Amino acid sequence: MNKFERQSSSADTQTLPDDIAEELSRLPSEVLSVDDAPSLAPPAPLSQDEVRTIVISLMLTMFLAALDQTIVATALPTIGRQFHDVSNLSWVITAYLLASTAVAPVFGTLSDIYGRRVMIIISLSLFVAGSVLCAIAPNLPMLILARGLQGLGGGGIMPVVQTVISDVVSPRERGQYQAYFSSVWMVGGILGPVIGGVFAEHLHWSMIFWINVPLAAAAIALLLPRMKKIPVFHRKRKVDWIGGVLLMASAVVFMLVLTWGGTRFPWLSPTVLAMVGGAVALAVTFVWHARRSEEPFLPLPLLGGSVVPFGLTAGGCALGAITGLTVQLPLYYEAVYHLSASEAGLALIPLAAVSTCGAAIAGRTMARAKHYKRVAIVGTSWAALCGLGLTLTTLPLWALLTLMAAFALGLGTTFPVCVVSVQNSVARPQVGTITGALNFFRSLMSSFTVAAFAAILLIALGADVPLAGEHHGAVNAIPADDMRHAFRYVFGAATALMAGAALCLIMMEERPLAGPSTTQPVEMAE
Repeated sequence: MNKFERQSSSADTQTLPDDIAEELSRLPSEVLSVDDAPSLAPPAPLSQDEVRTIVISLMLTMFLAALDQTIVATALPTIGRQFHDVSNLSWVITAYLLASTAVAPVFGTLSDIYGRRVMIIISLSLFVAGSVLCAIAPNLPMLILARGLQGLGGGGIMPVVQTVISDVVSPRERGQYQAYFSSVWMVGGILGPVIGGVFAEHLHWSMIFWINVPLAAAAIALLLPRMKKIPVFHRKRKVDWIGGVLLMASAVVFMLVLTWGGTRFPWLSPTVLAMVGGAVALAVTFVWHARRSEEPFLPLPLLGGSVVPFGLTAGGCALGAITGLTVQLPLYYEAVYHLSASEAGLALIPLAAVSTCGAAIAGRTMARAKHYKRVAIVGTSWAALCGLGLTLTTLPLWALLTLMAAFALGLGTTFPVCVVSVQNSVARPQVGTITGALNFFRSLMSSFTVAAFAAILLIALGADVPLAGEHHGAVNAIPADDMRHAFRYVFGAATALMAGAALCLIMMEERPLAGPSTTQPVEMAE
């Protein structure tokens, strides 16, 4: 089979429409063959109503994954009492996180090979099957295994949904939709603990899993009838399963290091050091295999260039900062301001909610401005300044929450700019792969930041500090002044992350976004 060569790309694509020729010219020679060109034929355009319906169904699908990240936490004590096992409860959450992080690049790549429709069905089916098995689990080990299965589906939802959006919406308009999905994560993060607590206290803890079944059915009923109208950009090819397994194995071992290090095992213990060595060995083997494979699972050149590495790093820094603060701030609120556990949870709302406002501002700016990344540069720089203020000053609670909201506003501008820029930098048949890689690296960065912030607290306090989710009742033993001093290092670390994100965005190439030069705001159905 003859391959497209860069030197002859213009001659080979003269009979194709301009936008398709542009897509082909951006592909490396080893990615697309002549026989694949007809699959890029332009489909009939979707109407605004069809796009709106697809987006609503995708938001409902995304809500499933967002809700399940947090809904289980408040029900854990009830689950532990029923199964008479408290020591292994953390695995109910860890199993989901391990599975969802490991499979994100897998689903992204497979959506480029087998199509979005197939992969969204598989991810939702795995998620629902895992939810049902969780609800009927007779003991804790079975519940943990079922949560792992549920995580396989939940980890596929995020990259596939973002890839479908890239198929139906032009890059210039896409930032607005990314802001809508950011709001879904915010709502899921806020409602999850509340719903989980209500179900566990007044109904039964299994309801936190049964609720996924009607929600998933509604999402499928809305989405699948319209999936046939979505443009097709995937390309059938051989799947590099060896590369995929190596990548997942490396991610799982690395996540276990971040989960167990400093808690179950000391950081410098032989067990943790052996696991670090194993994760590095698996990663090196994956790179060695990818360099020698004709069609690697994750093409390494895709991660290079003047856009992708900077977009991945900036997005990872921003998500890591907000995740690390979300996990550790309740400890600060309870020790310094003497809030109850529920009040500390409410005090997290400015951080989560206002970041969505920042994403919305960036998304609408991208639809109008030529230099769209400037809003994220200003936003991350502003967040770094706010973080510096948190680091250097001691504030009353109302002022702290105000400054935290300002920090979140700037941080939120990063997400739509990074996602759209990274997707816009690759050819259409590779959007799923790069979107999966984006979510994979962001999840790893979040886990790393949570572990790093916890280690910073341990070092700064010079004592054993109960970690998030385990500190209730022990916070009063920590002097407020000591906690205030220790958290200055945590705020300093968050400031450094946002400064790093700003630097990456400055260095990232700003490529033109396809789409109308002037775009009206996209209004969702009321």
